[in-house]
Amino acid sequence: MNVLQEIHAAATRLQPYLNPTLLTYSQYFSHLTGCEVYLKCEHLQATGSFKIRGALNRILSLTPQEKAQGVIAASTGNHGLAVAFAAKLAKVPATIFLPETTPAFKLNAITWEGVHIQLVPGDCLAVEKLARQKAQSQNKTFISPYNDLQVIAGQGTIGVELADAKLDAVFISMGGGGLLSGIGTFLKSVSPATQMIACWPENAPALYECLKAGKIIEVPEKPTLSDATAGGLEPNAITLELCQKLIDKQILISENDLKSAMRLAAEYEHWIIEGAAAVALGAFLNHATDYTGKKVGIVICGRNIAFETFQKATQ
Repeated sequence: MNVLQEIHAAATRLQPYLNPTLLTYSQYFSHLTGCEVYLKCEHLQATGSFKIRGALNRILSLTPQEKAQGVIAASTGNHGLAVAFAAKLAKVPATIFLPETTPAFKLNAITWEGVHIQLVPGDCLAVEKLARQKAQSQNKTFISPYNDLQVIAGQGTIGVELADAKLDAVFISMGGGGLLSGIGTFLKSVSPATQMIACWPENAPALYECLKAGKIIEVPEKPTLSDATAGGLEPNAITLELCQKLIDKQILISENDLKSAMRLAAEYEHWIIEGAAAVALGAFLNHATDYTGKKVGIVICGRNIAFETFQKATQ
């Protein structure tokens, strides 16, 4: 499994379709913390999150026969929307399995891309397992949100775009670990001293607990505003080993700190960001004194949040 080689291939493959996102200096957060803070604007990416990178790379790497047979994905929203967008772009039939609790605005966005939707009872991991089973039985390609080399490689193109910034640390929100696996693999290859800071909401620490245990285990979770990072890991997830090698520091943050980060991003950067993006920002703010005078990057991973949810969270 040569992740670095696949990231280089993904950067070439995606170049005609996706523009690099901004890495913008934050005057406010730099002044507030005494760090040199840069925000990687993945919330401005197509479909509103970084997920399009991995989804599009996976679909573009399919053989003609695989494209004709179609793809299946499972998602709480962002990955599903990304796969739907990529499938429409590549003219590939797609079915997206989603939990019955998926917000209406995300369902609408996926539906508008013209793909088939299958709503399923249960949590994210249950939906993921069912979708993979259906893909196998129907001889279709299953596109995991994280447990897929080509998806990880697509997310790794963020690392390619960050490399020239020569950051001392990068704060990354954690779900299944695909985002950090990709970014970390590339950045560690060109800047081994750059720290990878893995960030979780306290209410949804599945991969955090798996890393502590040294194996994939079932982890009970509570409701969180960071719904895009919630859910357990597949038993064979390749991200566990990658994250074990790449992570330099692990941080958990409370729902209140997550909400505070959302408010500050809205007030001073004038951005609506989703809970998952606020996890990385909130983790940085809680530990900024560890990086005084350092050059820090924070991946703002998405903006897809219902407006009423955002309003309640930031009151």
